[in-house]
Amino acid sequence: MERFSYKDSGVDIEKGDSFVQKIKAMVETTFRPEVITNLGGFAGCFSLNLEKYKKPILVSSTDGVGTKLKIAFLMDRHNTVGIDLVAMCVNDIVVNGAKPLFLLDYFATSKLDPEKAAQVIDGIVKGCLEAECSLIGGETAEMPGFYGEGEYDLAGFAVGIVESAQMIDGSNISVGDRLIGIASSGLHSNGYSLVRKLLLEHLRMDLNSRVEEIGQVLGDELLRPTRIYVKPILSLLKEFRIGGMAHITGGGITGNLPRTIPKGCKAIVHKGAWEIPPIFPFLQKKGNIPNDEMLKTFNNGIGMILIVKNREASEIMDRLHSMGEKAFLIGEIEKAEKGENPIEYV
Repeated sequence: MERFSYKDSGVDIEKGDSFVQKIKAMVETTFRPEVITNLGGFAGCFSLNLEKYKKPILVSSTDGVGTKLKIAFLMDRHNTVGIDLVAMCVNDIVVNGAKPLFLLDYFATSKLDPEKAAQVIDGIVKGCLEAECSLIGGETAEMPGFYGEGEYDLAGFAVGIVESAQMIDGSNISVGDRLIGIASSGLHSNGYSLVRKLLLEHLRMDLNSRVEEIGQVLGDELLRPTRIYVKPILSLLKEFRIGGMAHITGGGITGNLPRTIPKGCKAIVHKGAWEIPPIFPFLQKKGNIPNDEMLKTFNNGIGMILIVKNREASEIMDRLHSMGEKAFLIGEIEKAEKGENPIEYV
């Protein structure tokens, strides 16, 4: 009788164990002093120092990179999508005023390619170092027959902490507040199903070709990593009280800004008040995409929106510029009548 083994079916446990040892030193560069376990255990353990908190709140977020991964597969370039993964998780945490503490990743593939997987982890490590967040563990799964050859999926789960009295939930937003938009680095990690359908399937563009309209090789532009806003926002929170924040991801400004606007208020957004990276008008022109579709699909150059008091808006803008961030006054908060939309473009 023929004998079967797990390895014969496509799952190589020894290779997985070897991979963990390969990335161990790299991952441990992200460890904060509170990390009390080594990589490779059953769970990651993080010691909470609660002495400086009166009533701490844990804030969590989970996300993935989405179909941007398809561009990484086609370009065979895997060292940036890990940054995207961290950004999508920690940017959601910091909008509540929370400091990211640690992150877990989930990497699933048909057959583990240690070199390719190490590139992915390298990006996650870079993102965690940027966010001052520890990568304390994760899962590497081989699932033959489930994913296409050479493909993988990536997800993350992050936890942060904030003092209850300093938590930001939009409740302090009031009429007269100003909207400050912080620039994105490009597409970030959203809208790629539309991007791929338009540029790769419909127009059959070459990812390795330079596109004059965007001044960049197409694949380089599409793989540009998502901005991580943790450091500038936490720096601002040391001196300013921000009423609300919105991480502009899938759904664009249209879908995300209203999530932080309280009842009785509406956001007035001034179109043309910020610089729009060339990738967005390029996509709009090539796909004949209507303005409202652009605004509810892409970030259009704004990755994070802060809602601040009018008297502090100028100083916050100056502070952001001093930290190297591109920031723009893009609107204000007005009173909303019953039934009005929470966002209006003018």
